[in-house]
Amino acid sequence: MQLEHAKYLYDIQYASGLLADFVQGKTWQDYETNAMLRAAVERQFEIIGEALTQLAKRDTTLVGRISEYRSIIAFRNVLIHGYAQVDDKLVWDVVQTRLPALRQQVGDLLRAG
Repeated sequence: MQLEHAKYLYDIQYASGLLADFVQGKTWQDYETNAMLRAAVERQFEIIGEALTQLAKRDTTLVGRISEYRSIIAFRNVLIHGYAQVDDKLVWDVVQTRLPALRQQVGDLLRAG
């Protein structure tokens, strides 16, 4: 794996780890009422989506090993460009249901080198 490609994976791994830390022990009500938490979560998703966008431009085979990478990129675009229409429940659901798989897949790719 090229160093540049690994850097994007490390960026995804780091941002997804921060996301997990940010929401650990939090409830939907915590998320809904804490603007700083929502902003922090959204920012990490933006970083993940941008890293995947850049990786997709450089290595379609590698990025293809991350399930739903296209959906993640689209999610990032909604957060960036459609910020006035962000559905907080959807963001919370993605954190709870899809983040663990992303973390696992990226970790596996990094370990495989």
